[in-house]
Amino acid sequence: QMELSESGGGLVQAGGSLRLSCGALGNGFSINTMAWYRQAPGKQRELVAVISPGSSTNYADSVKGRFTISRDNAKSTVYLQMNSLKPEDTAVYYCKARKLGEYSDDWGRGTKVTAAS
Repeated sequence: QMELSESGGGLVQAGGSLRLSCGALGNGFSINTMAWYRQAPGKQRELVAVISPGSSTNYADSVKGRFTISRDNAKSTVYLQMNSLKPEDTAVYYCKARKLGEYSDDWGRGTKVTAAS
């Protein structure tokens, strides 16, 4: 199992920006798809953005044009740059990743993002 550690959450005013990071601890492995999910209070967890090993990306319609996912394969790290934050972006953000060659996903513990109106 791969241990993932997120950071970068916090409280910002609506319209502000945050950059989330998620690193995989350890070495000697390669990572397949990496993704960010979020879960707002009382709602189901939803996919925010996903990035392939070759850096192809997909985004939820609600964040297109505002959020950017990227990765540094040498550092086993995925990032989420969040701009023009809205109150509805308030949620706990989770990182998900899968080791190359494996069939199960690993999750981070989450980092809280609050965009205040």
